[in-house]
Amino acid sequence: MLIDKSWYDELKLGQIQNVQAVSGGDINLAFKVVSDTGEYFLKVQPNNNEGFFDHEIESLNLINSVANAPKVIRSGTFQDNGYLVLDYIHFGTGSQYDLGRLVAKMHQRHSLRFGLGHDVLNAKNPKINTWRANWGDFYIQQRLNVLINEVQKKGLWNDDRDKLMRQFEEKLTDYYQVHPITPSLMHGDLWNGNVGFQQNHQPILFDPDVFFGDREMDIAMTLLFGGFNEEFYQGYQDLYPLDKDWQRRVPWYQTYYLLAHLNLFGETYGASFNNTLRQSVEN
Repeated sequence: MLIDKSWYDELKLGQIQNVQAVSGGDINLAFKVVSDTGEYFLKVQPNNNEGFFDHEIESLNLINSVANAPKVIRSGTFQDNGYLVLDYIHFGTGSQYDLGRLVAKMHQRHSLRFGLGHDVLNAKNPKINTWRANWGDFYIQQRLNVLINEVQKKGLWNDDRDKLMRQFEEKLTDYYQVHPITPSLMHGDLWNGNVGFQQNHQPILFDPDVFFGDREMDIAMTLLFGGFNEEFYQGYQDLYPLDKDWQRRVPWYQTYYLLAHLNLFGETYGASFNNTLRQSVEN
């Protein structure tokens, strides 16, 4: 797909000088747009409309209310293509300590309940975000069970996994009935590919999938694939300390992310999911 001159008036970015295709993931087409007013990052969702980007816009705006993420310029629909324009980020280097503090600042934005008020169904891993007062109920019914249903459709579920999952969910129910959680603004996909640093060394968060949940879930994701060093966790703890036994619950949340990868990529992640689920039950 080409962004030709027919797009220029639609984008309203001034006198456009150059449009170059760039890497933008496996969901959207992506372009760097250079104009006399600045540089922009353009995402295009072919054969769709701007509503496709509603959740991403909400996510970025929520994070920018307390932390730092790409700024939303505008969105729209043009020639049966949904699009989203963000400011263009030039990358640099920075401090993992500062990155940890940035994530802690995000988590310090709270809500009275868990969820977001609307579902995200246009993703490969759907999210049900109906507001709930109890975190255990939310996590089990609106995260774990939703993905189990998707995995079952693909023939990737079995009796052993089901037995372990029911034991795990019973454990979660019992635990969170007596251990209340304060809902925090969550990134939702906090792996090392979704963080970075600007040229001024300021840390920045990308591609969020926000909702209000247990902040330990984001932290568990940072530990799943690596890329965050001890300075990151020190920066986080210095600003917003976690409960002293938070490490024990890391497998509880990595179970969800590995279930999501099982849904996306199949049995490649089956053994890792089984091991983490078993650890969650036994820990």
